[in-house]
Amino acid sequence: MSLLVDVFTADESGESRFLDVPEGSSDLAGFESWRTTVWGSETVRALGARFFPQLAGSDLRVAPENVPEFIDEVLLLQNNIESIAARMDSPKPIDQRTGEIADRLNNIRDAAQRASQIGGGVQIW
Repeated sequence: MSLLVDVFTADESGESRFLDVPEGSSDLAGFESWRTTVWGSETVRALGARFFPQLAGSDLRVAPENVPEFIDEVLLLQNNIESIAARMDSPKPIDQRTGEIADRLNNIRDAAQRASQIGGGVQIW
């Protein structure tokens, strides 16, 4: 199973409305196991991340007003991909791990930027 990243808005009644993923974009946010092995790992926590580690225990819902902070956290992880990949418990080569994390962070950043443009939020589940 895979984690997905989606953009949502709230309608007048407060009900969430998830937007379609635009052509050329991807909603893949990692493998289910990444909740603890990557996003909730001690390495990510040690970097000071506060959003991603929430995935270790539940889905992550970033409210519209927190999206700018969330984008900053995505950039923090992107700047530390090699360190995160090096500390993963995985039989895959380091360059493959790094590439997979980079791809998923790009998808997450893309969704967060789309959310920011429309005043929406981000959900990873």
